[in-house]
Amino acid sequence: MATEWLCVAAETPIPKEHFQWVETLEHPLKQMTVTMIDSKGTRKVGGGSIASNASSRTSSTLSLDPLSLALDGTDPLSQFAKQEAMDPLSQMVAEYETSFKKTGKKEKDVLDGDALNWSSKRAGIFNKFTTSEKLSITTSFLTGGEIIKTQTTVSDKVKYRLEQLDDFEDGSMHQVMDLNQQEYIMQIEQLNHELVRSWNGDQRVNSLKIAIQCSKMLADTSVLQFYPSQFVLITDILDIFGKLVYERLRSKADYIEPGKKVPTTLPEKFTPEMISESAKETCQNWFYKISSIRELIPRLYVEIAILKCYNFLNQNECNNALLRLTRMIRGIGDPLVAIYVRCYLIRVGMTVTNDKKYIKENFNDILTVYHTIFNGSIRSEMNRQRIDMVTYLSLFGPAFDWIIQAIVYRSPDSNSAEILQLCKDKKNNGPLLMSILTTFRPDFIANHALDFVRILSNCNTEGITKGQLFRALGGSLNMSPPQYEQKLPVLNAAFATINTLTNPTEYISCIEMWAQYTAEHFTVSEVNKLLEEVTQRMSQNKVYENHYSQLQAIVDKVVRHTKDFEALLTLDSFLPLLDLFQKESVKLEVCKNIITTYRTNIESPTSDPVVTNALMYICKVLNDSVNALTVEDERRQIGCLISNFIKKVDYGRDFEQQLAFYVEARAAFPNLDTVFSTLVHCVNKLAVETRKIVNGHHTRKTAAFVKACAAYCFITIPSIVSVVTQMDLYLLSGQVALINLCLGQADACFETALNLVSELPRTVEIEGKLKSTESYLISYLCNMLSTLIVVPDSPEQGVLYLVRLLLDVLKKYPFDLHSTGPTIVYLHALDMLYTQSMDTFPFHIPHVVSNDELYGSDPKFIAEVNSMCSSIVDQILIQLKSFGDANHLKSQTVLALELFTRIVRYADLNKDKTLSLASNLWNLAIKNESSIDPKLTMKALKCVESRKHGTSRIQYVQRLDELLTRMKSKLVK
Repeated sequence: MATEWLCVAAETPIPKEHFQWVETLEHPLKQMTVTMIDSKGTRKVGGGSIASNASSRTSSTLSLDPLSLALDGTDPLSQFAKQEAMDPLSQMVAEYETSFKKTGKKEKDVLDGDALNWSSKRAGIFNKFTTSEKLSITTSFLTGGEIIKTQTTVSDKVKYRLEQLDDFEDGSMHQVMDLNQQEYIMQIEQLNHELVRSWNGDQRVNSLKIAIQCSKMLADTSVLQFYPSQFVLITDILDIFGKLVYERLRSKADYIEPGKKVPTTLPEKFTPEMISESAKETCQNWFYKISSIRELIPRLYVEIAILKCYNFLNQNECNNALLRLTRMIRGIGDPLVAIYVRCYLIRVGMTVTNDKKYIKENFNDILTVYHTIFNGSIRSEMNRQRIDMVTYLSLFGPAFDWIIQAIVYRSPDSNSAEILQLCKDKKNNGPLLMSILTTFRPDFIANHALDFVRILSNCNTEGITKGQLFRALGGSLNMSPPQYEQKLPVLNAAFATINTLTNPTEYISCIEMWAQYTAEHFTVSEVNKLLEEVTQRMSQNKVYENHYSQLQAIVDKVVRHTKDFEALLTLDSFLPLLDLFQKESVKLEVCKNIITTYRTNIESPTSDPVVTNALMYICKVLNDSVNALTVEDERRQIGCLISNFIKKVDYGRDFEQQLAFYVEARAAFPNLDTVFSTLVHCVNKLAVETRKIVNGHHTRKTAAFVKACAAYCFITIPSIVSVVTQMDLYLLSGQVALINLCLGQADACFETALNLVSELPRTVEIEGKLKSTESYLISYLCNMLSTLIVVPDSPEQGVLYLVRLLLDVLKKYPFDLHSTGPTIVYLHALDMLYTQSMDTFPFHIPHVVSNDELYGSDPKFIAEVNSMCSSIVDQILIQLKSFGDANHLKSQTVLALELFTRIVRYADLNKDKTLSLASNLWNLAIKNESSIDPKLTMKALKCVESRKHGTSRIQYVQRLDELLTRMKSKLVK
């Protein structure tokens, strides 16, 4: 009953006046807010906030709907469209760039485009340091910030700012907990929005509060593995805050150029003497505000963020501030927090000064407290968070890398040597050595390669393995190798330690880097030793199953960098290494890379049986991977790779061995049409080369060989799926067999090709589009007719058997109703038959007795030709009759003229029927003269005139004159 009612209600029209149109001034998806009015003295209750200001104010906006993240009042989908699917961090940068379009150009990165470029390292930090743990944020700006009342007077404005500071000091804060990583990033993005919006709304104190609250988050190490990414997120906001303050002070400088009275914009490179006192006072006020921050970490971070503003006060103030801040960092007890503060200090400091004194002092301070990284309190915190020493030490990596790279950047090698010496003497120096190997110039490491090998061999640090260190060393030496005389000692010294590694993962990861160094700078003998050791180590307990990616990288690097590729294939350890790849998909990829490298790097042919067998094995892996589910593009790619290999195998004048190789290849690669087609072409080429050598005069041995080649092609072609490819190869193979006097094989190829016409599909797919095969068939049959001119008739088959077969196939093929294809082929057949009636053919194949010699213009043979011509003309006339409708007049006219010219050239016009037929065809063509090119009619006239001048029979000339008279009279009409 309820269902019936619903149906009736759905069908009942709703009155038009039921809908009410209401004009709205706000976006319908704008987030809902609740305004809370707190009076002075209200204290925190539960999750509430404290408000100590005397006047009433508006509290933070509370989210009441799922669209609360729409900071500007738009729905999330609209925001997503605006952001063009950018991640939140990229969006932060984009918004910052937008905010500075009017105030000036965005400040360039410290060393943009150079090795020391922070922006290039940010993405790597985000990708590496992630977490699935829950995160939390404590701030008073979680849902878009506070809605600020407009102050009308200066006193109200000052009073309100004081109230804001009081409110902040009283701790008007609340905490959002249980955030996942993406939600945390979104909250940070929201704080960034609020900072920029508060600044643009002339709420400088609010912006400062956000910067302070963000800085305080960097004291939180409750989720250690996310701390580096957290550092990048927060310092991005601090960078924006610092630039906002700097541009604000620069705009207030009121610089007056000498000789002018009107203030102008302060130039990029200015001196403190150019700054007005009011601007300096404003600048000092900012630093006074920051110095009043009670907690050390936010005070440090915020002052570092606006460090560049010291340029407004004093020329050397930045250098003094950098040293002062460096020493203040000594008060931070957590080594992880401290090193990232130093990292930020150095990053910002490099934008304001080239003096590296403060950087070296920071580094010395790091070494002084370096041992605290391994203290018991740190280990307790690691146990609480359930992270190991490997993970914990990796957190220091970005900071160590940046600081060490900043010291050695554009510095003499003596600085690098000094850093190396300081780090070498430290206990548990693995993280420092890892950063040195990552940041030092490769040429410096190459020049001291033996020293590095000795240092790394003696390094014992929990959390940093020797395998990791030697892997980093190998990567550096790949970019810049040692001196020639040191290459082998470095290799031997390094592998003296590498071979002692017992952990398979550590070992194979290290070998992955040293494989390139070994292959690039040494002979295949050293490569063979390396591969043999790898195969032996990885075969134990089948540990290779867990390290396919590293093994694949080793093979790729060895193949790519070995100087003698063919010698590599002959190594005793190469194919056994490939056998370790038991996973088919991985083995396929490895073999494909080997064959691709072979195709690219090896141009000369090969005849070495060991190399050939190795490549056959690799190609067979590719072939066996092809099945019914393999996509066409993959088939084509594999087929091209195998075909390239087949073409490069060349045994010179040993044709029998060459043919034996092709027989073996046919058995090894049965799944690919491309390979079979290549093999047929190669064998045909072999037969042609044989004919060239004997100059067309075959001996018993060579005759048997070329027959074997023809038999190979005839047997191989049916294995190909594509009918078009089969037909082409049969025609080609028949032509090759014919010039080698293999008449029986030639006849078999031509006959099979013609029988395949009935199997030819009407359409084929080419580049994703269906195309008709009709034009191909017409061209193919015309090509076949030109070949059949010199093919002698088989005594078993009768006169012109192949031509009759072609005409019969043509008649049975289902052409379109109004297709001109059959007529075009028939016209070419008339040309061919006329040639057959000649006493001597216009061309011959040496040593092949064609029909002109075989029949000698025998009357019976000529009668057969005439009979076939009459039958063909009847077929053409039937076709012309079908073109009688207005839509096909042009085709009818053209074909009529073509048949007319052939009758004039080939037929005996003494016969009344023939002359009448010629006249009728001319009349038919002239009837539709408007639809034909005048050049064709002139061509027909010239054909008749030339035929007239080419004969001496008076009666025949009279007939031609009569025909010309009719033609010209018809043209005049």
